[in-house]
Amino acid sequence: MTSTILALVDGSIYSKSVCDHAAWAAAKMDAKVELLHVFDRLAGAQNSDLSGSIALGARTALLEKLATLDEQRLKLLQQKGRAILDDARAIIEAAGQTVSGVHLRQDDLTDAVAAQENSAAMIMIGKRGEAADFASLRLGAHVEELVRASHKPVFVASRAFKPIDRAVIAYDGAASSQRVVDHVARNPLFSGLTIEVITVGSRNRETEKGLENAKAVLAGAGLEVETKILAGQPDAVLGQRVEEAGSCLVAMGAYGHSRIRSFVIGSTTSEMLRSCKAPVLLMR
Repeated sequence: MTSTILALVDGSIYSKSVCDHAAWAAAKMDAKVELLHVFDRLAGAQNSDLSGSIALGARTALLEKLATLDEQRLKLLQQKGRAILDDARAIIEAAGQTVSGVHLRQDDLTDAVAAQENSAAMIMIGKRGEAADFASLRLGAHVEELVRASHKPVFVASRAFKPIDRAVIAYDGAASSQRVVDHVARNPLFSGLTIEVITVGSRNRETEKGLENAKAVLAGAGLEVETKILAGQPDAVLGQRVEEAGSCLVAMGAYGHSRIRSFVIGSTTSEMLRSCKAPVLLMR
């Protein structure tokens, strides 16, 4: 059965990158792409509160006008959504990949993804959405919410696509790190990439043994593997290494209590995703 990638697109500048990354991943995984655009489920009902001292006749007339405006606004949002999906389909098909489904939903984003993700091997979303605050470089409001809610790996696309030839795994030896290693070993997305497994911390036999085990799993899958133990603050050290690595993909567990994983979700996580210029694959 052919796997699918569920790509979330909106009107932001990140949507082009999401489509480019989805096309790249689909080619690597021999997968098809499903497109999803979600707009606010409250759209079209924002002007219903008319509390105040308005005379009954005037209030009725005003309600009718506002209802008409809400209906028009809803139609415009639907037209905009269909245009975004058409553009996204064109980008992916121009890259030679297949779009197997297009979905336009008025809903909460996480609910909409939950309804579509069962058949997907991976969820793809841009780092920032249409309403992003580029002045503060804050993450899109839905990214962390989606990572916490989804049962599938979440690929957070960077602002622009660059051909990827290396993957960096943030590894601390815990269970979620092991799951990332197993996922990388099994997923054809990583075939042909040089895999760099990095532990940030003190060098000792336990750390070395953990990296040896991870390397054995990845090498057993036919991947070219390098391991590194680096000292310093995890977010700063990994961020610097990703910058040095150039066109790479970062893979890491999304939850945990270690210093490496705690910076992926939570305040330090947001900082890493905010500042990292590479795409990041997060796994629960």
